[in-house]
Amino acid sequence: MADPKGFLKVPERETPARRPVALRLMDWKEVYEQGDTATVRKQAGRCMDCGIPFCHQGCPLGNLIPEWNDLTWRDEGRQAIERLHATNNFPEFTGRLCPAPCESSCVLGINQPPVTIKQVEVSIIDQAFANGWVQPHPPERLTGKTIAVVGSGPAGLAAAQQLTRAGHTVAVYERDDRIGGLLRYGIPDFKMEKKHLESRLAQMTAEGTRFRAGVNIGVDISWNDLKARYDAVIIATGATVPRDLPIPGRDLLGVHFAMDYLVQQNRSGAGDHVSEQIKAEGKHVVVLGGGDTGADCIGTAHRQHALSVTNLAIGKQPPLEREEGQPWPTMPTLFEVSSAHEEGGERVFLASTIEFLSNEAGEVRAIRVAETEYLDGRRVPKAGTEREIPADLVLLALGFTGPDADTLDRQLRVPFDGRGNVERDGSYQTSEAGVFVAGDAGRGQSLIVWAIAEGRAAASAVDRYLEGDTQLPFPVKPTDRSISV
Repeated sequence: MADPKGFLKVPERETPARRPVALRLMDWKEVYEQGDTATVRKQAGRCMDCGIPFCHQGCPLGNLIPEWNDLTWRDEGRQAIERLHATNNFPEFTGRLCPAPCESSCVLGINQPPVTIKQVEVSIIDQAFANGWVQPHPPERLTGKTIAVVGSGPAGLAAAQQLTRAGHTVAVYERDDRIGGLLRYGIPDFKMEKKHLESRLAQMTAEGTRFRAGVNIGVDISWNDLKARYDAVIIATGATVPRDLPIPGRDLLGVHFAMDYLVQQNRSGAGDHVSEQIKAEGKHVVVLGGGDTGADCIGTAHRQHALSVTNLAIGKQPPLEREEGQPWPTMPTLFEVSSAHEEGGERVFLASTIEFLSNEAGEVRAIRVAETEYLDGRRVPKAGTEREIPADLVLLALGFTGPDADTLDRQLRVPFDGRGNVERDGSYQTSEAGVFVAGDAGRGQSLIVWAIAEGRAAASAVDRYLEGDTQLPFPVKPTDRSISV
């Protein structure tokens, strides 16, 4: 195990410092300073190597956390990355983007701050890339079977890498002009610079995975034609349909879905010319929605020099500590201050948006809000509390309702469940033989760590379908729900 007395000698939790706000608002680089190796090792040494490591249960991937904590503490980085890669294809993504349900399940967290698992994870993979330890693993033999993966987000990439290494010929189709899906165009650079994505794609290309960007399945190639060309198809298109807010004034100029705004900035950051780009410069920006996407919009608006940024959430402000209904080791809903919130702006809770107000040019000039009250379990605007908030740009970050179902429904006729997700059985297979679904398209909007876990599991199911057996791991079933969710 790591230092047997580490959690006693180092009771404090120390995470990487964020770059000063004034400095990081001048660029789009990641907000965290590079972690100090000695500090990371010391934090890894706090791991108690519990008899029952609940962090395993908290992580949908089943990461072998105590093992690579121990190896990090012993300064055995090469072995640490081997243990980390044994369960996680892309720790450089999860180490930056996952909300770390494993830390909520850490046994040390019962009465002390939990181990900085996420910090240790990202330090392991960054060290591995820096030292050239991340090498391609092409298959020793080819099976002759072909698989199409539709969607190049974390679920699709995980499935593709696993199946390529199993010896299948895998083609990943992406309707955008670059590979990466949400990782490419949904995540701002200040949360994850795209060099990390490029490094992993280079490895996958060297292993034999084929990438087909700019191909919209259902339009450029029909789903039925794709199914006829390949021995198996994996739907990994994500939950891309944004939740709308159908209230008066919704059609005004200046009211946009959050993802439209974020995608344009990511394209601009990649050097593309974006005509009529949605920009926050010199504007009063209001972001509706208190989740990660809303925080991404806030950080982006700050870097675009917004005049003001207001974040509205319809519900109550979460508590600072666990409530009785969310005991350890579940993942609690807590009030968090992300790097974007730290950079400025105002956060308002219990705010119900009633109407978008227009100027003479048909542009949004303000929004009318009221205090939220709870009636019979419903959240409704409280009469007599209405007020206006100036708004030149409104961004709707209200979550996603499911995958784009139009062409899937018309062409493949796969059924959808009551939540609008593609229906699948216990082996990730749809009602169409040889057609599988993984990630948010089948699960609904979820965490990146769940997407990778489902991609790995779907790959195992596809391998078994094609070969009659498989040696690929099957980390989660479609019906699994972690204790942390």
